[in-house]
Amino acid sequence: MRHSTIPSFALYGEAAAPGQELLHIEAVASRSRLYHWEISPHVHQGLYQVLWLQQGAAEVALDEWVQRVQGPAAIVVPPGVVHGFRFAPGTDGLVLTFSARFLVEGEFQAVGDAFRALFGAPGVLDFVQDPAPAERLHALLGELAAEFVQPGAGDTPVPGWLARAVVWRLAQARAQGEQAAAGERAHRHQALFTRFLLLVEQHFLEHWPLEKYASRLGLSTQRLNRLTRAESGRSALALVHERLTREACRRLIYIAAPAASLAAELGFEDPAYFSRFFKRRTGYSPQQYRVAHQAPS
Repeated sequence: MRHSTIPSFALYGEAAAPGQELLHIEAVASRSRLYHWEISPHVHQGLYQVLWLQQGAAEVALDEWVQRVQGPAAIVVPPGVVHGFRFAPGTDGLVLTFSARFLVEGEFQAVGDAFRALFGAPGVLDFVQDPAPAERLHALLGELAAEFVQPGAGDTPVPGWLARAVVWRLAQARAQGEQAAAGERAHRHQALFTRFLLLVEQHFLEHWPLEKYASRLGLSTQRLNRLTRAESGRSALALVHERLTREACRRLIYIAAPAASLAAELGFEDPAYFSRFFKRRTGYSPQQYRVAHQAPS
């Protein structure tokens, strides 16, 4: 939906007040059912929000990012992030909204890092594959929701303590998820790098251009170079040339054919160009290298 300005609320549909202090938790259904399970894009200024999706599904918009999310999952919304939800009817969950004061008070030092880590960026924490932390979070949020409706809840520190515990657990889950994602990326990069080396081994004598290697791997040449530099500290072309040079060295030592003949076998149409290439790589001309590195008898 497009508006002349982005709607800004405290709780959805309720006017925002500058500097408002708030700690609030409610069931997803209690408000979204009134709006036919659709919460239009809006912002909260100075308020942090965690939407806990226990069961059901939602189409989630966070700024320009839109994705369908299946529970159990947590949607983290820092202040100022435009967000909206389209829930599947009957979705079960809780919405926790609070200002920073409820985490700054008291032992904030103990949760400050967790607070910054969790709300450093909007995002979705998916617990579908790992239900154990989801159960703990659901229990904590349930305790917070139950405490929130007790008479005199605003006069006790318990809701704030429970909110801190929720933030702590979510930050821990986010850090573990990011670590796992980094491990998956590293594994994918290693696998791609290995595939590149195998392609080099198969085709270096054909003098493939880098674009062909990159295309076979589904990469651009820029991404291929980033990959090889990250994995080896060298460019893709340097690795191809290393393999070609290593093969030239072997043949010069162990094969008695003239250097010009070996140059042709190595895919060089011009023996003079091969000599320049080889000297640039080793500091020797092909003949000098052959003399200096006699094959063992």
